[in-house]
Amino acid sequence: MDEYRLKGSFSMNCHTSLCLVLTMVQLWPCFLSTQTHAIQNTDQPFSAARRVKRGWVWNVFFVEEEMNLTEPVYVGQLKSDLDKEDSTFKYILTGEGAGSIFTINETTGVLHVIQKLDREKKALYTLRAQAINRNTQLPMEPESEFVIKVKDINDQRPQFLDGPYEATVPEMSPEGTSVIQVTATDRDDPYYGYNARLLYSIIQGQPYFSVEPKTGVIRISSETDRETQEKYFIIIQAKDMIGQMGGFSETATVTINLSDINDNAPKFQHTLYHMTVSEAAPLGTTIGKIMADDSDIGENAAMNYVIEGDASYVFDIITDNETQEGVVILKKKVDYETKRKYSIKAKVINRHTDERFLNEGPFEDSTLVRITVEDADEPPVFTSQEYVMEIAEGSESGSFVGAVNASDPDNTNSPIRYAIVHGMSLKRLFSINAQNGTIIITKPLDREITAWHNITVTATEARNPEQISEAPVYIHVLDVNDHAPEFPEYYETYVCENAEPGQLIQTISAVDKDDSVEGHHFYFSLQEETTNNSGFSVRDNQDNTAGILTVKNGFSKQEQLAFYLPILIADNGAPSLTSTNTLTVTVCDCDNEANALFCRYGAFMYAMGLSTEALVAVLACILILLVFVLAILALRQQRKKSLFSEKAEEFRENIVRYDDEGGGEEDTEAFDIAALRTRTVMREHKPRRNITTEIQSLYRQSLQVGPDSAVFREFISEKLKEANADPNGPPYDSLQTYAFEGTGSLAGSLSSLGSHVSDMGESYDRLSEWGPHFKQLAKLYCPHKTARD
Repeated sequence: MDEYRLKGSFSMNCHTSLCLVLTMVQLWPCFLSTQTHAIQNTDQPFSAARRVKRGWVWNVFFVEEEMNLTEPVYVGQLKSDLDKEDSTFKYILTGEGAGSIFTINETTGVLHVIQKLDREKKALYTLRAQAINRNTQLPMEPESEFVIKVKDINDQRPQFLDGPYEATVPEMSPEGTSVIQVTATDRDDPYYGYNARLLYSIIQGQPYFSVEPKTGVIRISSETDRETQEKYFIIIQAKDMIGQMGGFSETATVTINLSDINDNAPKFQHTLYHMTVSEAAPLGTTIGKIMADDSDIGENAAMNYVIEGDASYVFDIITDNETQEGVVILKKKVDYETKRKYSIKAKVINRHTDERFLNEGPFEDSTLVRITVEDADEPPVFTSQEYVMEIAEGSESGSFVGAVNASDPDNTNSPIRYAIVHGMSLKRLFSINAQNGTIIITKPLDREITAWHNITVTATEARNPEQISEAPVYIHVLDVNDHAPEFPEYYETYVCENAEPGQLIQTISAVDKDDSVEGHHFYFSLQEETTNNSGFSVRDNQDNTAGILTVKNGFSKQEQLAFYLPILIADNGAPSLTSTNTLTVTVCDCDNEANALFCRYGAFMYAMGLSTEALVAVLACILILLVFVLAILALRQQRKKSLFSEKAEEFRENIVRYDDEGGGEEDTEAFDIAALRTRTVMREHKPRRNITTEIQSLYRQSLQVGPDSAVFREFISEKLKEANADPNGPPYDSLQTYAFEGTGSLAGSLSSLGSHVSDMGESYDRLSEWGPHFKQLAKLYCPHKTARD
């Protein structure tokens, strides 16, 4: 025992009677004393104690939570071996909850808990204890640390944190299929007792579902059918204390949806359907609808309708994907007079099948549909949907082309009337007999213009004109050999003067507008009368071409400039047609290798009938005329530049007429000369010399001298210089008139320039007496007189 005795240390005393009393408080274990009798009085093993370096021998205290405290509850006692119980030692407690939750007796070292503890909020408290001298406040022992753990009690209910739960599982799933796992939690201590050990059980949902007690996995325990019940509400209970009495429990609701599988076959609502259709109904007419039910949903309920037997050629059935109905339609025209009733077998088949249920039988159903044909007034029916006829081109007017035939399908057998429609141009070419449908031509046809004619013939019931039908007629114009072959183009053929015999100068071919069944074959030859005299020959290549060859040595351009060869071309038609085509061969100057150098130029000159000298003269005249025209244009351009050196301006002459009388020399607004000036040209204004006084002095002098006087000449010269230099004067050419009277005139001067001197004593009162025509003058010369009036 000496191993646990520490010199100078103190220990926590725990007597056997004290430990028994503290069983409710769960002081486990008490601190072990270093004294032998204290260790012997404890019921705990020695392994619960440990030795520290000059410290405390301590252990963990357990305090039960949720105690209803009416007074402090004893926890334990701390005591030093050096404590002589003489009140010298003072015990101090620090750490978590010290003073507020846990207290210590400073003299005895007894620990108490004074507040209610909750393990779920705090499960462990770490505290430190130290013994000091009460008088000196000096430590008697080093500070040591110990732990107080809160013992759990079952005070928390289980909780389903992830609820509410919802899952989906296919219907008809086998037993044991996992659906979903539910999990509950308990905040109690999972390591102490059974407070947090949960057990799951099912309260609602049997016998279709079960739950594993420990894991909470919900499984299928019985066969489920979505068509019987689509949704299940399961109640699961979680109970702690492994389900024992006195434990807490909680429930959760689990919604389980059954998804659909294709486990049901479609079934018709009726075993027999009756429908009617008119014989006049067009193709594609909806006759009726049939319906099959399928308890499945979605794509598992998708189905296809089909018709079995020979009736599928007359009727068809399609599936409406939105309503899942079978729509019976008319596939072929029906005839009341031929067949009045049809009986068809319709079948419905699931579009998607589940292999797991194929052994339970086919997922299809059948029904019978009876269709009655109703009589209707039908339009005439042609014996053929279309007619193809032939006639040779060039046939005479009135020639027979062919005949169409139509009849009334009804029992009334109404007479039929025929007519041609679609185009007046076709009516001018063809005619039809309204009674028997015979078609003839009204004028000869030309295959080379139109090889096919398409007309439309109508057949109308005579008793009911509303019943009408149409049929196309295609008329093929057969070819007749009525066109002779000819050159496909104009050939420009040249021969050199130094050409040798047997030289090929041109290859020719032919075309024929006719259409040959066996293919065209043309034969080329030269007219017999020109064979020996022309100097040329024709070689047939037997491939619808021919070569033009020379047969003599050399040609003379001066003797003959061109040769005209009549070429005979025959075809292989029956009868054969022949045409004569002229080939023009021009003689040309050539080099030593017989290459034509001036053939095209010579041919052109020959065609124009001009010689080389005449052509040169014509070109010279044209050149001279062109130079003359250019010279005239240049002179005109130079004249324009001299007249309008600054900028081109627009000139106009204005005639202004005034109906009122002038205001005399005081009227300065009668006419504005600025209106004649262009506004687009703003010239620089130059200062004008004020010559008013000069004009008066010169005028007085002019009254004393004659026209030849130097004063008069100076006056005119000044006026001329002023007019030329004035930028604001009348534009360009102007006529300025200056009146000058001689000194010998008895009438005196009529000018108003000096009237302010000569008319000083003149009276104009008599102007107001001369009538309304002089009223304006009277206002100007007698203002005082008119004012008084």
